[in-house]
Amino acid sequence: MVVNYIKKHREFFVALYAAVITFLTYATVYAFRKPFTAGTYHDMPAIFGLAYKDALVISQVLGYMFSKFYGIKFIAELKHFGRGKLILMLVGVSWLALLLFAIVPAPYNILFLFINGFPLGIIWGIVFSFVEGRKATDFIGAALAVSFIFSSGFVKSVGKTLMVQFHIKELWMPFVTGLVFAIPMIILLWLLEKIPPPTEADKAQRVIRASLNKAERKIFFKNFSTGLVLLVLVYVILTVFRDIRDNFAADMFREMGFGKNAAVFTETETPISIIVLILISSMIFIKNNARAFFITHYLIIAGFMIVGISSWLFLYQHLPPLYWMTLVGLGLYVGYIPFNCILFDRMIATYRYMGNVGFLMYVADSFGYLGSVGVIILKTFFSGHMEWSVLYGNGVIIFSVIGVAVTAIALYYFKSKYNKINIVYA
Repeated sequence: MVVNYIKKHREFFVALYAAVITFLTYATVYAFRKPFTAGTYHDMPAIFGLAYKDALVISQVLGYMFSKFYGIKFIAELKHFGRGKLILMLVGVSWLALLLFAIVPAPYNILFLFINGFPLGIIWGIVFSFVEGRKATDFIGAALAVSFIFSSGFVKSVGKTLMVQFHIKELWMPFVTGLVFAIPMIILLWLLEKIPPPTEADKAQRVIRASLNKAERKIFFKNFSTGLVLLVLVYVILTVFRDIRDNFAADMFREMGFGKNAAVFTETETPISIIVLILISSMIFIKNNARAFFITHYLIIAGFMIVGISSWLFLYQHLPPLYWMTLVGLGLYVGYIPFNCILFDRMIATYRYMGNVGFLMYVADSFGYLGSVGVIILKTFFSGHMEWSVLYGNGVIIFSVIGVAVTAIALYYFKSKYNKINIVYA
């Protein structure tokens, strides 16, 4: 009876299985990327005028950024076999880099965070390739994307706990955190490979997803160049401020008096994860791809407004620090997450253009992380000893206004293009 029920509702159970497995898989990937940011490294010497932690973040983000540029080609041309083994190999390289980071003395160990970041930057595109092009991609993709939020706070809490409760040194903590998640990672990759491919009904509604060669990528970009440039600019803004919050949350919490609270990362990120998951996954109920694509632009605008208003209230002392960190995170992720699970998937389906989400995401991601590196360097050399919380609060207010304006222009462009094409949906 149970077997018959599952067969009858196969589509639902496949979506649920894919959502849970992709969420957990990418959450474990974060255990090899983010734990080092739970440390402050105050006792370490500056490097070329950069604070040691700033240098660590820049090194890893540079690796991640170069990976995204490489991924434009790699992910666009990715074939659907051996993907689990490929992820395992990439994670293994990043983990080995964390071991060398702990062993090699500073400042030379900074190089190994660059090596750590490069293979990790390719993994999102591989994981998402398991789930794109389905009627349930909004829900599955939302679960995958929400893992960014939850796992970032969770693995940093694990890292902080290892230092506080088990007295693991800051330099060894990232490698040991990876060790904690190594076995779960192997099991989850095996389960990831068991996700069934899209059905014929999925392909009919969301278009067949195919790899793109160099010439095809150029044609794709040319057809939507104005809108894509605008969306990439929006994504750069979101990525810069999301990444700064992610990498320097420990420093901002310390400035605001929460330095010894290991659970503070989870306390802020868990409610954000739940709200964003419910909000984004509800898009699955919108069958019309064009309507969902345009509504996503309004979601991004709403995210920018939450960020700007909450930051203004915080700077004028109308909002407590913990509430501000939660609300600014919520706003950023309401804008950021749709890029990673809805926006480009629905765009491809709206304009009935054969391609894949990975290509578009890696174009956006590469420039997003380039912006992150630039902001960290500018802060270090031009802001003196300004606190991250002050710089961040002022910055997000200015750029939230820009973000609203650019997103609105992009929405106008895509609506105009859609009306010209005049695609009719059943």
